[in-house]
Parts: sequence; C-alpha cells; structure tokens
Amino acid sequence: MVHPALLGPVGEPVPDVERIAVLRANALGDFIFTLPALDSLRAAYPEAEIVLLGAPWHAKLLRDRPGPVDRVLVVPPAAGIRAADPGEPEVAREDFLAAARAERFDLALQLHGGGANSNPLVAGLGARVTAGLRAEDAPPLDRWIRYVYYQHEVIRYLEAVALVGAPASTVIPALAVTDTDRAEARRVLGEPGRPRVALHPGATDNRRRWPPERFGEVARALTGDGYEVLVTGTPSEREVVDRVVASAGVPVRAEVGTLGLGGLAAAYQGCALVISNDTGPLHLAGAVGTATVGVYWVGNLINGATPLRARHRPIASWTTNCPVCGVDCTRDIYPHRPGDDGCEHRDSFVADVPVVEVLEAAHDLLKV
Repeated sequence: MVHPALLGPVGEPVPDVERIAVLRANALGDFIFTLPALDSLRAAYPEAEIVLLGAPWHAKLLRDRPGPVDRVLVVPPAAGIRAADPGEPEVAREDFLAAARAERFDLALQLHGGGANSNPLVAGLGARVTAGLRAEDAPPLDRWIRYVYYQHEVIRYLEAVALVGAPASTVIPALAVTDTDRAEARRVLGEPGRPRVALHPGATDNRRRWPPERFGEVARALTGDGYEVLVTGTPSEREVVDRVVASAGVPVRAEVGTLGLGGLAAAYQGCALVISNDTGPLHLAGAVGTATVGVYWVGNLINGATPLRARHRPIASWTTNCPVCGVDCTRDIYPHRPGDDGCEHRDSFVADVPVVEVLEAAHDLLKV
C-alpha cells in the first residue's frame, strides 16, 4: 500500500526501527546529493540511529556535526564501493560484515549507485529490510527502484528512501557549519579586507575542467571590481591552481590543501560567491548557503545542477562529442570514464564555455 506525496508514491514505513544503515561511500559531491534523503529518513524515523556506511573522510567531517547522520561506520575499500586511502589498514570484507551484522540493523539502504557491487554488500548486513537502487546488472533488494542514469541525483535518492516510508521533506542539500569550522577558516585565512569570491578550478576528471586560463580571466576581472579572490584546491590540484594564479596577472590568494573540509565549508560560507567546475566543492558551497556559478557539461547539468536560480547559476557546455575523436559520448553514461563508447580521451568537454557568460552570471549574483 502506498500514499501520494510530493515526489510520488511512498511505501509503507518499516515498523520498530531502531537502527538504519545507509551506504554512500564515495566522493564529497556524491554525499552532498544524499543530504535531503538523509533528512527525510530522520523525519520519518526520528528515534532511530542513522549510521552512514562511508569512507574515513565522512567520519572526520561528520564527527560532532549537527545533521541527520548519528555515526559513520567506515566500509572497507572494494571494487565499486570506494578506493583505499594511502596507508589505510586492510580490513577483510567478511570481518566488516560480521561486525555490521552484530549491530542488528533493522533497515539498510543502498544510496551508492546501480548496485552491482553495492547491493550484495547491503544484503550482507543482515538487516530486516533492505531497500535502494537497482540497475540491470544488480541483484534485487527487498524494495528497490530502477537506477536510470539521467536523473537528478537528489531526486534519485529521495525516491529510494520513499520506498521505506520516508517522503521528501526538502530537495535542497544543507550542511551545518560549526564554530570549529569557522575558527579553522579564520586561522588560515584571517578576516577579509574586502568581500571574497572563491574560485575552484579543479575536478577529479579533466573532462569537467574549465581551462585554468579562463579562471584567471575571471579572477582578474573580479579583482578589478574590488573583490578579494581566493583560489582553492586539493594538493593534487596545485598545478592547476598555480596556472590560474599565473594567468590572472593580479594578486590573488591561493589556498591548496590548507583547509580541511569543515574549514573549507566555513571559508565558502564567508564568501559572497563561489565559481567552480562541477565538483564536490561547488556542491559544498551551495549546501552551506553560498551563491554559486558552476561550469557543467550538459549531462552533469541534468544530474547535478541545483534547480534554484535566486542564488545559483549553472553554465552549460553543450558539447556531446569528444573534442579529439568525435565519438558521441552521450549514448550510455556521462563522459567521465575512459573507454566508454570507445573513447579514451580526457580533453575538456567544457572548454567552450565563454568567460563573458561566467562573468555575467557572477555580476548578476553579486549585485543581489
């Protein structure tokens, strides 16, 4: 039996739930997309403990942070689940599952992907009821919804938790920023002398990277407008940050690996605007309430761009064929995995986005 709700049918709640496991062990942006679903679970099961099966970075970020997750249980690295951190001790899958079964989960949710690798893991937790996503090659769970790639990520996970009686309470990801986060940001950045705008020119995959020289042009223009420009990046993105700084030709501040995720969240919350490729820090900025301009490939625009426009401007590249070999990279999934559709190239799919369009969006948001 189901009843109608904001986003469609909602399944019957699971009775007598004391502990819920949720598998979502991938990257920052991926986690941000699940926040509305986690909020919906909290609203539907207010007395239950929600345990995120995640990575070490989830445990660090969510420790003592207000929100729907009560605790993080680090899932061991495995194909299709997550990569190992450098120096991370090895934990056997069966040892992890034995410990997880001892937790006696009442409900286990797979919000991780299509399920070929993750559904067997979730089934192995021994929960009374399993639910989540299922692609064609994945085994079923007790309650499941079809995984279809071209769907907005937030809605995908909201539909999944609705299977267990958790209707959507919001469609907007929100992450709390703590006093500890703000203290870290102040310690690293100091107080701004002028309004700050942050640029994040990195991304895990080069195909989602707008050219650093374009970011440099934006930095130069915004510095001329009187803004303090902050360029953020991870240690692996130092080269691209350096290229932005060099091409700007004006003083800008580079912060590479100096802030933890909590400190970065606070730094972004203190900015008037964040301009970024489609990557975790862009979605982090939106989740802490900061206005954003995001550069997206059109497929990712469908999957990840916020629907809000009062404070956010996604700028789309409509390139659908590989810039090198011309292969159509839209036929199966987004073009971030070398070898899909026979294309091994990694050239940017968003290089054609004009600087003027990004600056127009930035100026529009900054004058609000």
